[in-house]
Amino acid sequence: QVQLVESGGGLVQAGGSLGLSCVASGRTFSNYVMGWFRQAPGKEREFVATISWSGGITNYTDSVKGRFSIPRDNAKNTVYLQMNSLKPEDTAVYYCNAALRFTRTPGVYWGKGTLVTVSP
Repeated sequence: QVQLVESGGGLVQAGGSLGLSCVASGRTFSNYVMGWFRQAPGKEREFVATISWSGGITNYTDSVKGRFSIPRDNAKNTVYLQMNSLKPEDTAVYYCNAALRFTRTPGVYWGKGTLVTVSP
């Protein structure tokens, strides 16, 4: 089992920045591809970003490219999501995910999510 705990959500104005963190425990962190997904009100959960086991490769959904980054620190068992130039359409609950493969398909391990609200 992998336990994931997100933090860092909150309210921010459009154009602002916010950083999310996800701390993992239970298994060897570097064995997992880490990702962020989000679910806006009334919408399905969607892929945001993912980072490979060692952090050398990243992948982003088109709507966040150039604005979001997903670094990871394997020594701290932590993956981050740095969000810049936020837009109201980025408002969602953001979930951390751990997977075995580097794809946009989520793995079986999820955090409980953290709410990000971007005001106009």
